[in-house]
Amino acid sequence: MAKSLHFLFTLIATTSLSFFSHFTFSDSSADAFVYGGCSQIKCTPNSPYESNLNSLLTSLINSATYSSYNKFSIMSSTKQDILYGLYQCRGDLSMPDCAMCVAKAVSSIGQLCSQNCGGALQLQGCFIKYDNTSFFGVEDKTCVLKKCGPSNGLDGDSMGRVLISLNGAGGLYRVGGSSDVHGVAQCIGDLSMGQCQDCLSEAIGRLKSECSGAAYGDMFLGKCYARFVTSGAHFDTKSTHASSHFENEKTFALIIGLLAGVALLIIFLTFIRRIFGRNGKNSHF
Repeated sequence: MAKSLHFLFTLIATTSLSFFSHFTFSDSSADAFVYGGCSQIKCTPNSPYESNLNSLLTSLINSATYSSYNKFSIMSSTKQDILYGLYQCRGDLSMPDCAMCVAKAVSSIGQLCSQNCGGALQLQGCFIKYDNTSFFGVEDKTCVLKKCGPSNGLDGDSMGRVLISLNGAGGLYRVGGSSDVHGVAQCIGDLSMGQCQDCLSEAIGRLKSECSGAAYGDMFLGKCYARFVTSGAHFDTKSTHASSHFENEKTFALIIGLLAGVALLIIFLTFIRRIFGRNGKNSHF
């Protein structure tokens, strides 16, 4: 299943370029689409797996109100109904922005992969992924998305220095820059520091060799990414401008209030289904 997910993952990311090529990481909106993909295995409607998926996605939204990264395992008596999932927010996002981004990602992946057992979605400010095969702690250097901007006429020295500084910075989230070039890199939080460094070295190396002289460059691998932008193409790692921050705070409060209702609804529907399921079985005797 992992190979199938990677195949569609890359396919959707590649074919989406013509529709989403105007998005770069300089966009002010954290919920701007970057790429997404689904597994080829379909889920059975009203199955335990579907119920587990609803519980997992609710857990992702809940957790994002207080943590920028988390992972969850939903266990089951049958192997095919076990589920693994995680989310990761960009390292500079505030908690309200992180929560809103993850909520948007969950909503979007519900539309993109409504009938699929696995999926992954990258927005400008956050990443979510789920599958019925564990991928926690597994390094993945598959190239999911590469974008190089048009040539800006600058030599590659400034870009090279920034990327070298990112490679040696340490940590899961890294930023660096000069007067001409700014860069950012991040690993998914389930990787060890050694795995993170290996993944980022690959992403940064490919970005340097394949996007040299470009106005901007994005290199997204399965478990990490590296990006740069020149000063001519406005750089802003923040998800919102100050003028919209108050609205984000209000939206954050609404999300908190709605989460409890969503969780109670899922519990209630699960209870009702079990009651009807039990009655259905009893009617055969």
